[in-house]
Amino acid sequence: MTSPSKVIPANNDERNAWRWGFTPQAEIWNGRFAMIGFVAALLTEYLSGQGVLHFYGLMENLTTTVVR
Repeated sequence: MTSPSKVIPANNDERNAWRWGFTPQAEIWNGRFAMIGFVAALLTEYLSGQGVLHFYGLMENLTTTVVR
């Protein structure tokens, strides 16, 4: 009878390491930065009362143009 193999948890230092390329560590950092960006966009909309694109002046031309 063989014993089941033990699962070794990932080391936090290894998981938080800064590595380039398509690695699990890079995807973890990508997710963290995406969450920060999403929260920043929500705060911008909440505090300014307008969307992010309007806040940066990227949508003004579309909303002020009169269609005849």
